[in-house]
Amino acid sequence: MKNIFIYLFSLALCFSVSLNAQRNILQDHFKNNLQKDEITRSYVTPVKIVWQSDHQDNQIKNSEVLLTKFDGQLSTSGEGMCMLKSDEQKEASILLDFGNELYGGIEIAAAIRGDKSPVRIRVRLGESVSEAMSNTGDNSVPGMNSATNDHSLRDFTLELPWLGTVEIGNSGFRFVRIDLLDKGVDLPIRSVRAISRYRDIPYLGSFRSSDERLNKIWETGAYTVHLNMQDYLWDGIKRDRLVWVGDMHPEVMTINSVFGDNEVVKKSLDFARDTTPLPGWMNGISSYSLWWVIIHRDHYLHQGDLNYLRQQQSYLKRLIPQITARISAGKENLDGGRFLDWPTSENPEVIHSGLQALTLMTMEAGEDIATWLNDPELQKLCSETVESLRKHTPADHDNKQAAALLALADLMPLNRASSVILKEGANDFATFYGYYMLEALAKAGKYQEGMNIISDYWGAMLDLGATTFWENFDYSERTKAARIDQLTPADMFDIHADGGDHCYIGLRGSLCHGWASGPTSWLTAHVLGIKVIEPGSRVIQIRPNLGDLAFAEGTFPTPYGIVKVKHVKQADGKVKSEIKAPKEVKIIK
Repeated sequence: MKNIFIYLFSLALCFSVSLNAQRNILQDHFKNNLQKDEITRSYVTPVKIVWQSDHQDNQIKNSEVLLTKFDGQLSTSGEGMCMLKSDEQKEASILLDFGNELYGGIEIAAAIRGDKSPVRIRVRLGESVSEAMSNTGDNSVPGMNSATNDHSLRDFTLELPWLGTVEIGNSGFRFVRIDLLDKGVDLPIRSVRAISRYRDIPYLGSFRSSDERLNKIWETGAYTVHLNMQDYLWDGIKRDRLVWVGDMHPEVMTINSVFGDNEVVKKSLDFARDTTPLPGWMNGISSYSLWWVIIHRDHYLHQGDLNYLRQQQSYLKRLIPQITARISAGKENLDGGRFLDWPTSENPEVIHSGLQALTLMTMEAGEDIATWLNDPELQKLCSETVESLRKHTPADHDNKQAAALLALADLMPLNRASSVILKEGANDFATFYGYYMLEALAKAGKYQEGMNIISDYWGAMLDLGATTFWENFDYSERTKAARIDQLTPADMFDIHADGGDHCYIGLRGSLCHGWASGPTSWLTAHVLGIKVIEPGSRVIQIRPNLGDLAFAEGTFPTPYGIVKVKHVKQADGKVKSEIKAPKEVKIIK
């Protein structure tokens, strides 16, 4: 009997050990397949009901409850709910405003009701009121046929459960429209919350001046880029949720000024490199491979990570000769997609002028990088190519994009460049290359003029209800346009539905595009006057340019800590500055 007991115990023990081993294998497999989400999510309550289909308590009752905070827990009580009911004559519909552009989805909490059958609804997300009210691909209403589900679904139907919540959608939006599709049913809803997805990182950089409009523009540019810092550094959160390398340059400069070193930059640059085997061009566009080199120069100058820069050396030593092989007698002849920005995309002469300047700027960046990497062979190639490229100076064609790049490359007189850029003020400015136009104005000493353009052009987007900056903005359309946060009157221009061109026609256009953030880094660099001189921000020059401002102050992130500056204009017009910096950072004036 004792032997039988021992046998059974041993068998049970072996079985237990086997189960534990299997369990450990499964647990290890599960752990090995886990991927940590770098992104934080938070709930946002709507701030306003923009529109609803009924105000007579027939189809919609108690809609104001949707503007109250919800803790996420439904109860068996059906009291105090927003009630929707559609019939054959009228559909119950409501349009909510969350107050700011955000990236993420929505959570809908459906309360208890008598019938346990699922209820069908339609959800439309919109960066503008017009987009949220549109039909995807609808040709029946002028201007409304450009709404799409490209890259992210923003127009879809779903079923709501009995006494439960549903989470759905990932897109860029501010407005949500909900329609009850099923007829003759009561749908009680406790809450419609946005699920905001973002990197939970501090704003280390800051800017404040005597001009509140400039302050708001700085903050809006920073927020625009912050929303695009998702798993990778995207260009837009509704459409173009991709790593577009050229578009990254203004974003990276904003990140350097606001957030300091962030992993999303390196991750995105490496993604572009690893998905572009040579002799390919990044995103199929030759200029975007040029921007990749320039971004690395500017990133290292600010952050000083030499080990990371060394990881690019092998690729650079093959990419740079690929570029130089497409230069003949000092003239660029790049193949692949020949592109600067969309407003110049149909003008090959302007594109050549810009690419000539951009190729020169790339070779100068390559020369800097080669010096830091102690690579005399690469340095010599870049230096000789710079000398060759300076032998060919194309015309500016009275074009602001071309003039900006030619001026930044020292290929045209600064007074000529500034006169082209300032012609008719903010007209013909662009959200992407507007940054380089501003940089050229600063190089010419036109700081107040640059601030005026920022206030006029980027400020006009704020006047039209923007909470993030747009992929495209035609300044001439501002005076006839309605705000994006209201229903467009019949006698006014719909800036979202009726505007746009090229790939961003109408409602397909993105109203949160990181390439439009240029004023943020510009104001830090040229009004606060903060310029990094040596890699890793070890030496920073501070020379403020207040123009008409009474004061300007702010902070700037470095690998060693925060630099704080405050500039105040005195009665005699001179500027008194207070500067505090980490001991590792040398300040020169």
